Amino acid sequence: MDDLNLTTLQRGQTRVKGSTIEAFAAALRGRLITKDDADYDEARTIWNSMIDRHPAMIVRCAGAGDAVKAVRFARDNGLLLAIRGGGHNIAGNAICDGGVVIDLSSMRSVWVDPATRRMRVEPGATLADVDAETQAFGLVLPTGINSTTGIAGLTLGGGFGWTTRKFGLTLDNLISVDVVTAAGELKRVSEKEEPELFWALRGGGGNFGVVTSFEFRLHDLPGEVLAGLVVHPFADAEMVLKQYRQQLETAPDELTCWAVMRKAPPLPFLPAEWHGKEVLVLAMCYCGNLQAGETATAGLRSIGKPIADVVGPAPFAAWQQAFDPLLTPGARNYWKSQDFARLSDPAISVLLDAVRKLPGPECEIFIGHVGGAAGRIGHEATAFPQRSSHFVMNVHARWREKTMDQACIGWAKGLFEATRPHAIGTAYINFMPEDEADRVEAAYGMNYRRLAEIKRRYDPQNLFRMNQNVKPLAEMRAAS
Repeated sequence: MDDLNLTTLQRGQTRVKGSTIEAFAAALRGRLITKDDADYDEARTIWNSMIDRHPAMIVRCAGAGDAVKAVRFARDNGLLLAIRGGGHNIAGNAICDGGVVIDLSSMRSVWVDPATRRMRVEPGATLADVDAETQAFGLVLPTGINSTTGIAGLTLGGGFGWTTRKFGLTLDNLISVDVVTAAGELKRVSEKEEPELFWALRGGGGNFGVVTSFEFRLHDLPGEVLAGLVVHPFADAEMVLKQYRQQLETAPDELTCWAVMRKAPPLPFLPAEWHGKEVLVLAMCYCGNLQAGETATAGLRSIGKPIADVVGPAPFAAWQQAFDPLLTPGARNYWKSQDFARLSDPAISVLLDAVRKLPGPECEIFIGHVGGAAGRIGHEATAFPQRSSHFVMNVHARWREKTMDQACIGWAKGLFEATRPHAIGTAYINFMPEDEADRVEAAYGMNYRRLAEIKRRYDPQNLFRMNQNVKPLAEMRAAS
C-alpha cells in the first residue's frame, strides 16, 4: 500500500507510511477501506446528499477491539477522526475529508432479556432492529419516530418520540455503556462506574468517545397502540393549532400528538384533489389501553372538519415506520430547530406564514409534542438540558436539485430567525446542521461548563471533534 496523506486535527497534512497502514489493516477483525477499493464511494456516501466528503480511510469495525485500534491509530498519528453509526444525521459529521472514519454500521446486534426487561445493543443498530426484538417480547424502548434512525446517535443526543411522554427520553433509560475513550481505553460506564462521564454521555453527543455497546431498561408495551393521522385543510390551520394546543394541556402521558405542515403527498387515503396542496396533519399515538386511547384522543379528533381521519389500532413497530418515506436517503437536507415552552399565538402566526412560502414539495415543519415523564427529570440530572420545552420545532428543508440550495436553506433560516423571539434558547443537538457550531454552548445552557470540564478530563486534545463540538475547558479559557 502506498503512503497516504491524511488530515490532522489542526487541518494540516501528515504522511502515513504504507507499511504502517498495512500493519493497522492486518490487525483488524473488520476491514479497512481506502480510495483504492471498489466500494469506497459507497462506503463514504451518507444519508444527506449535500455532504460529499472523501476520507483517507474508513475502518469498518467488526467489534469493540477494532474501535480501540482505530482510536489509537488516529490518536497516535494526530489524525482527524469521524464516527459513523447505523442511521442518519443532518450535520453529516459521520464522514470527514482526508481523515479516518470509524464505521460502526456493521455492529448491529440486539439482545433482549425479557426476565429483567433489559437490552444490550450495538451502535450500528437502527430503531427497526431495536423494535423488532423488543416487540417480540411485548417490550419497548422509547426512541424516535423513524425506524431508519440509528440508536447510537439518537441516544447520545437525547432521543424522543411516540412513547417519550410515558417512559422518558432514550437516554433516561440508559443503564450503562461500553465506550472507547480518547486514551484508547475501553471503559464500562454507568451511574456507579465513571459517573461524570456517564452524565456527559447522556446528551453530550459523540464528544466523549466511541460507544461500542448500550445497555437499556425496557418497558411493557404489549399488543397494539392507537395511532394514525388526522389531515386538515391548511385554511383551517390556525384554528386547528390553537385547539391542538388547548387539548394537549390535559393530555395523559400515554398520548403524544405531533403537528406536521407540508404539501400533501399522494397518500392512498387522501382524495386526489388534495395531493400537492398545503395541509396540516395531526399525527398521534396512545401507548396504553385502546379503549382509554379512544377517550384520550377524542378531543383532538373532534377539531374542525378533517379531510381524513385514519387513527386506529396498529402494531407499534409498524407505526414507527410510518414516517420513514419522508427520510429516505439521496435527497439534499437542511434542518433548523427551536424549543418552545408553549406554542404561542405569535409563534403560530410565524409558522403559518412560512408554510405559505414552502420552497418545495418535500419541505415541511414538524412540531414535536414532548414533556410528560421526560419533563419531570431535573435539568442537571443529565447533560440533556431541554426538560422544560413542551414543543420542539424541526424545520425540514428537503429537495433534490442543487439549484434549489439557496431557496430551501434560506427558507429554513428565515423561519428559524422569525421564531427566535418565541423560543427558549436551547436546542436539540440531533436536529442541528453543521453550520451551527456557534450555537452549541447556548444549546446546552447551564450544563455546558460541566460538559467542557469533563471534555478536558477525557479528551483534552479534542480528538472527538466531528460533532456538535464541546471544546475542552482549557481551550475555552485560551479563546476567552
